[in-house]
Amino acid sequence: MDQQIAQKLIDDLWTDSIVPELIEYIKIPAKSPHFDSDWAEHGYIEEAIVQIFSWCKAQDVRGMELEIVRLEGRTPLIFMEIAAQGDADPDDTILMYGHMDKQPEMTGWAEGLGPWEPVIRDGKLYGRGGADDGYSAFSSLAAIMAVQQQNLSHTRIVIIIEACEESGSYDLPFYIDHLRDRIGKPSLVVCLDSGAGNYEQLWLTVSLRGMAAGTLRVDVLTEGVHSGYASGVVPSSFRIMQQLFDRLEDKETGKVIPEYLYAPIPEQRLEQTKAMAESLGDAVWQAYPFVAGVEPMAENNVERILNRTWRPALSYTGIDGIPALADAGNVLRPHTAMKLSMRLPATIDGEAASQALKETLEANPPSNAKVSFETDQAASGWNAPEIAPWLHESLERGSQASYGRSVMYMGEGGTIPFMAMLGDFFPEAQFMITGVLGPQSNAHGPNEFLNIPFAMKLTTCVAHVIADHCQRDL
Repeated sequence: MDQQIAQKLIDDLWTDSIVPELIEYIKIPAKSPHFDSDWAEHGYIEEAIVQIFSWCKAQDVRGMELEIVRLEGRTPLIFMEIAAQGDADPDDTILMYGHMDKQPEMTGWAEGLGPWEPVIRDGKLYGRGGADDGYSAFSSLAAIMAVQQQNLSHTRIVIIIEACEESGSYDLPFYIDHLRDRIGKPSLVVCLDSGAGNYEQLWLTVSLRGMAAGTLRVDVLTEGVHSGYASGVVPSSFRIMQQLFDRLEDKETGKVIPEYLYAPIPEQRLEQTKAMAESLGDAVWQAYPFVAGVEPMAENNVERILNRTWRPALSYTGIDGIPALADAGNVLRPHTAMKLSMRLPATIDGEAASQALKETLEANPPSNAKVSFETDQAASGWNAPEIAPWLHESLERGSQASYGRSVMYMGEGGTIPFMAMLGDFFPEAQFMITGVLGPQSNAHGPNEFLNIPFAMKLTTCVAHVIADHCQRDL
């Protein structure tokens, strides 16, 4: 593939068409069903998926057929199929994946920025969902168009864009079952929903953590009581919750306690982590928006990366039963509820971990309080198979051509439920898991952005792999 020709087509397409489309997409509050239970009535997911579908349908891609697939009571899904071109094996398949549903607004956006207010500053497109993962459909087709423009062969390509990923992809298995015959048996999976260690080279994700999330609730009263009357007699629901937290993590270090949440770290992943730490140095932790004076956890960057990618970690992501400060009276509250998010090593079963957490938290409740842990998201992680030589060589050529630096391999701390599903369905497939979520891009948080120049080059790297894939056995 001619790098200059491909990059020019992709740059022009991004500048003239993709960025304007992403600007309109960001304006749509297409929150995932987990965060908008009335998503169907509100119509935002429908609006966003129709917008993306309309753009895709208008592109000049040879051999493309596409549709919006709908199953009763479930979020819609875009399904695209591009026929094999040239001398490629017509029975071989590349599966490309992305999603278009979004996380909720989150507070703390900088002045002039907002989740549904697209703004471009210094080559960065700010707003919710552009980087996670609205760009994926556009980038996937742009990469295919770059290959076809040079009349290069490529195998049959299937593209799936779902609308439930941020809710744990609970609708996706039903679509995979429904579309199984049309998907075929892919030998390569390309996913554009992951991250990057910097914006200076191509990064390939080789592992993803799983997740066990749910709501822990402690009830001690049927209604609130004057604190002067109740304190000292009625146990505090918050204090009981603290005791339950002590079952899960060391309050001094944050180290997760239950051994069933740990898994051995493969030697290859340790070596890749060391290479990543050496390449990035203190950028490993300097990328975070620390308050002045706050120190990062762990004693060195290798341990920090392992903590983020191959060890369990607990986050407290929501709270209920506690009034806002302005509304806080002298009342001993009847209950406290906390949303817990436990990240899991890549090889731990998410459902089993969720059940084990429930048993740990609900057993022998302090003061015989009413304790419940209701799980709502359980997802297993994913550990990549050995990278085939042809894929490594293609990634290296693409990274060198686009960025002038070698490809790097990294574990990711987040979860893409679809990858675990695909790993089970297609154990012989190779995986190109990558994305634009680099330092400070802040997916799920305030000031999320898409680095446009980086995304343009990443798209060209994907085109390299598509072109090389059908030649891998020659």
